[in-house]
Amino acid sequence: MIARDAAHLVVSISGHGFGHVAQTAPILNLLHDFMPQLRITVRSSVSVGHLSSRIHVPFTHLDSEGDIGMLMSSALDVCVADSRAAYQKFHAQWRNRVEEEARTLHQLRADFVLSNVGYLPLAGARLAGIPNAALCSLNWADIYRHYCGDNAVAAQIHACYADADAFLRATPGMAMANLPNLIPVSPIAAVGVNRRDELDNRLNLSSGEKLVLISMGGITSRLPVDSWPRINGVRWLVQENWQVCHPDAIIIESLQMNFSDLLASSDALICKPGYGSFVEAACSSVPVLYVNRPDWPESPALIEWLQRHTLCREVSRSELEQGNIVVMLDEILNSPRAQPVAPNGTGQVAAWLAEKMVRSVNPEKSNSY
Repeated sequence: MIARDAAHLVVSISGHGFGHVAQTAPILNLLHDFMPQLRITVRSSVSVGHLSSRIHVPFTHLDSEGDIGMLMSSALDVCVADSRAAYQKFHAQWRNRVEEEARTLHQLRADFVLSNVGYLPLAGARLAGIPNAALCSLNWADIYRHYCGDNAVAAQIHACYADADAFLRATPGMAMANLPNLIPVSPIAAVGVNRRDELDNRLNLSSGEKLVLISMGGITSRLPVDSWPRINGVRWLVQENWQVCHPDAIIIESLQMNFSDLLASSDALICKPGYGSFVEAACSSVPVLYVNRPDWPESPALIEWLQRHTLCREVSRSELEQGNIVVMLDEILNSPRAQPVAPNGTGQVAAWLAEKMVRSVNPEKSNSY
C-alpha cells in the first residue's frame, strides 16, 4: 500500500524537440526538493538517456507518443500535408482515445497530470477526474491552426487546453490570449556551471581560442559543417551523429559534460529559435547566432525576447549552410556580454505544483510543502 503522502505525478513530455524537456526538467528537480517522497512517472518518446541527462531525481520512464507536434523533414522544415493527415488519423476515434487515456491514468494511480504539451493526457485526466495542467511556451492548437486551418480538429485540441486546471505559459512564449486558464510564468531554465578552465586544459586550447556550440534541438537535422571554411581561433562543438569531418570540430559526447554546463562554458551558441536554447543561453550570458524559422508561429516571441535580453544576431539559412558567418560571429564574440537572466519561472511552477498536489493528497496540509 502506497502512503497517500507519497503523491504520484505523471508527466507527459513531447518528443518534438528537446525544448519541452528543457522546460520540464528543472521544475521536476526543484519539485523533488519540495516533496522528497514524490513519485514521478515520465511518459515520453524522448530517450531515457536524454531524460536522465536533464532530470536528476528518481523517475520511472514509460515510452509514449503523447502528441504529434508537427512532422518535420528537418529542424527548420514542417511537412504540412503529412502533419494534417496524421492529425486526422489521430482524431478519427477521439472519444475512444480519451477513454483509453483515462483508464491508463487510473491504472497509474496518478494524483496529478502535468503535460508539456500533449493534449490527450489533459483530456484523459479530465475524464478521469484527476487534477491536471499544461506547461509550455506554445500549444498545438495554435500551431495546428496556423498550418492546417481553423477546423474541428483545432477546436478539439483547443478544448483540451482550455479545460485543463491551468495552462502555465512559460516566458518567452506565444500569447495564447484565447485560453481562459492561462497563467504566465517567468523564464524556466537549468543554468549550467562554467567549466571553461576544465575544457581548456582537456582540449589543450590556448587562451585566445573560442568554443562555439552548435545545437539545432532534438529534431533530426544536420548542418554541412564539413564544408565550412576554417576560422582562425574558432573550434566547433558538434554532436557525434552528424559525423563531421572538419579539422576544427570537437565531438560533444567526447567531453562527457552535460549540455547546460557545456553551453555555459562556450563563447557562443549557433541554433534555431527554440525555447531551451534561447533561454539557457540568456541565463548564462552566452551570445547567440540564430537562423530564423519564419513560418513557425512561436519564433517571433522567442526572437523578440532574446533580442531584449542577450547579445544575438540573425544569420540567413544559406549563410549558415555555407559557413559564411565570419563577420557576425566575430562581432558577437568580441562584444560585451549582457547581464544573465534569472530563471524565476522554475520556482514559480514548482511551488504551484507542490501546493496543488498537497491539496489533492492531503487537504489539511495545503500550506505545508
